[in-house]
Amino acid sequence: MSSSVRLIRNHRLAQQVPYAYAAVADAPVRSIWVAGACPLDLDGATVAVGDYAGQAHQVMRNLVTALEGAGAALTDVVKTTVYVASSRQSDLVTAWEVYREHMGDHDVPSTLLGVTVLGYKDQLVEVEAVAVLPSAGT
Repeated sequence: MSSSVRLIRNHRLAQQVPYAYAAVADAPVRSIWVAGACPLDLDGATVAVGDYAGQAHQVMRNLVTALEGAGAALTDVVKTTVYVASSRQSDLVTAWEVYREHMGDHDVPSTLLGVTVLGYKDQLVEVEAVAVLPSAGT
C-alpha cells in the first residue's frame, strides 16, 4: 500500500528522538481520525491486566484493525498520541517500546503521555491516531 505521508526531519532539532518531528500529507487526501485504541478483546474485556507491554500489544492490534476498517494501514498514520496510566517513566517506556515495534520504520510524530487514569477498568495503555489516504477522486 502506497502512503500519502511524508515524514519530516530537521537537522536543527535533536536527532536522538525516535520519531519524525513533523509529517506532511499533500492534498487532496482523505483524513481518518481513529478513536483511542484500547486493550479490549472482542467481548469488551480488558486484556493483560497489570501488564503494560501486554496491553500495548493489544492496543496496537486493535489500532491496525480500526485502520483496516477505513482502508488504511499503520504506514498511513501521520500522528499518534500514546497514553499510559502511570507516573513512572519506566512504564511509559515499556508501552513506547511496544508501540515502536509495531510502527517499525514509520516513526511518525507522536506524543507520549503519563496520565492518571484511562476509561476502562484496569486499562493502562491507549493510542489514538490520525491517518490519511489519497483522495478517492485522484
